[in-house]
Amino acid sequence: MAEDDQAPVVGEMLIVTGMSGAGRSTAANALEDLGWYVVDNLPPQMLKPLLDLTELAAGNLPRVAVVVDVRGRGLFSELPEAMRALRARRPIRVLFLDASDTVLVRRFEAVRRPHPLQGDGTIVDGIRAERARLAPVREDADVIVDTSAMNIHQLATRVGELFAEQGAARHTLTIMSFGFKYGLPPDADVVADMRFLPNPYWNEDLRSLTGEDDAVREVVLAAPGAREFIDSYSAALAPVLEGYQRENKRHSVIAVGCTGGKHRSVATARELAARLSGTPGVAVRLTHRDLGRE
Repeated sequence: MAEDDQAPVVGEMLIVTGMSGAGRSTAANALEDLGWYVVDNLPPQMLKPLLDLTELAAGNLPRVAVVVDVRGRGLFSELPEAMRALRARRPIRVLFLDASDTVLVRRFEAVRRPHPLQGDGTIVDGIRAERARLAPVREDADVIVDTSAMNIHQLATRVGELFAEQGAARHTLTIMSFGFKYGLPPDADVVADMRFLPNPYWNEDLRSLTGEDDAVREVVLAAPGAREFIDSYSAALAPVLEGYQRENKRHSVIAVGCTGGKHRSVATARELAARLSGTPGVAVRLTHRDLGRE
């Protein structure tokens, strides 16, 4: 097959729709965190051009999520036909978010905003009109999520369960070594202080080396209390990382400090990264903020 005749590279397309107040914005944010390219409030008539664009992008838009809702007013009525046309070309998925009328009323009252379809009527009038308009879309949805009993974190977690790539990390953990004399990292979630260990700086054979050198690493980890601390600290972090994933916290920073950020903190950070790299759902990255500074 000639290069010009090859089939276009296509990725996934997900349509996110549903009742106003059921959590479309939360779902869109969660999808964006998962690496989807999210387009908000797109008229149904623009779905086909967007599909064309994903094919022309030759794999640069592998996962596209489109939020379509009644904010499009009269244009929204064309969504069922647009969905059928897209499905005739290639597989797409539709996520429909729903909630009970009582919950939707409470949510609109909490934010003190009118329902987009209520006009001169009440919030309930708007909800009923929207349900009638969305009925055929709901019937054709691939996934229906009722958010009545969910908070925003639980909904984001559910979206992650449904639409994260297979084996993709749900949480990114940065383990950062640093020197206290240069200040605490402002983005640290947890701080460990390694200044209780003997400082290799006072060993002339080790002074010019760093915690990345085996000689320093062996001395640091052989110090009284070092292994015990790392064992206990790794065990203590396990439920923390599990909790971060349950609460949909996507990123965290564990800062490991010593005086200058050169020996003890670097060696300990490396050991912690090795210990925690196998944590389910967690991608670990290691960085040394102050390594190389005088």
